[in-house]
Amino acid sequence: MGSAHDRFGDGLRSRRDPPLGATGLHVAALRPRAAGSAVRAAAALGARPRALGLPDVCGRSLRRGDSLSDPDRLPDRPPRSGRVRTGASTAPPRAVKVLHVHRIGGIGGSERYLLTLLPALAERGVEVSFLGLDDPSRAPDPFYEALTVPFERLSAPRDLDPLLALRVRRAVRSTDVVHTHLVHADVYGAFGAHRLVSTKHNDDPFRAGAFRFVERALARRAARIIVITESLARFQIERVGLPQEKVEVIHYGLDDVPPAWGANPPDPVPPDARVLLAVCRLEPQKGVDNAVRALRDIRGAHLVVLGEGPQRAELSQLARELDVPLYLPGRVPDVAAWLRRADLLVHPVRWEGFGLALLEAMLASLPVVATRVSSIPEIVLDGETGLLVPPDDPAALAAAVNRVLADPSDFGERGRARARAEFSVARMAERTLAVYEKTGV
Repeated sequence: MGSAHDRFGDGLRSRRDPPLGATGLHVAALRPRAAGSAVRAAAALGARPRALGLPDVCGRSLRRGDSLSDPDRLPDRPPRSGRVRTGASTAPPRAVKVLHVHRIGGIGGSERYLLTLLPALAERGVEVSFLGLDDPSRAPDPFYEALTVPFERLSAPRDLDPLLALRVRRAVRSTDVVHTHLVHADVYGAFGAHRLVSTKHNDDPFRAGAFRFVERALARRAARIIVITESLARFQIERVGLPQEKVEVIHYGLDDVPPAWGANPPDPVPPDARVLLAVCRLEPQKGVDNAVRALRDIRGAHLVVLGEGPQRAELSQLARELDVPLYLPGRVPDVAAWLRRADLLVHPVRWEGFGLALLEAMLASLPVVATRVSSIPEIVLDGETGLLVPPDDPAALAAAVNRVLADPSDFGERGRARARAEFSVARMAERTLAVYEKTGV
């Protein structure tokens, strides 16, 4: 078998190429109240319609005036016979074209994963591009500002519209692999992909019923299903019912803490305070309320949470009631500065997809105290790179934090060594290329 360069060609065209054409096509996405429509769409997929290719969004730009909603105006497609495998000819192999599809809602774990993976694939010779299902009028959007590969955005109302999905299938015609992320993108990608790879990013235990049916139906269309942890693989196979032979485990990769895009504002945290840092959204899944309650038993500590979300007012009120120091600066431009200032990272989640904040802390040699749920024991080795506690147990959380503050040991250095050895970007990208190969490209 040839090298990655042999298999995937000479790489991605320049970011300076003309942008993909604007489109008036409105594509719908999925929400819980639209589960009935989703079931009907999944049933249609179960009929195994003839697989059609996606338009060459990932191999080239559209010309000015072209529209994804008007496939007859697209530039000529390259012939499928143009693919040359290593050793089959003296001509260089054509680069494999991969289109990633995801519904963007800010920058969370899956979005940060894409911002890391896509350029790494491009560096390895893949012609990679991105199709966003969101609101193109929402600007500026930090995800697209950070994206370094060609992209297109389609307006995506929340209700599922199967007729519009069929229009997408006709319009998006020719790519080698369509790589979707989460169920919204899975639905649309499955209608048109020639080869479909789907990545599952979380194990939400509260999603059931119609959604499980939809996921199983979509899995029949996928050539391979990537899951980001062993824990998630077990969940998808045992509880969702995905076929084990299609499931591949590829951990997120990270090589460094996020770069700063500015200076942090002044803050009220005393210079001599013990800083407990959390990097997460302010929502019930993340369990920040338990960290606030644990503060009552941690002397001299201030809790700093970098992130935004619907629980901001509730958490602030809880801290006032308990008379504990909580600082909520929102999203900050320099996360690394807080990682250097903190004494440890606290990650008290109730369930988790992966937890990139854990890798950031480990790369910064910061000890971690986290809950023993979902994938976290695969990342944080209890007693070696940090301490793990049961979820929803503020007393256990406080005890673990006090233990680390009293004796940090070598948690931080061992965590850094583990992150670099087991969770690198190169490892993630190479394993993803291997999955694409298994689809037959």
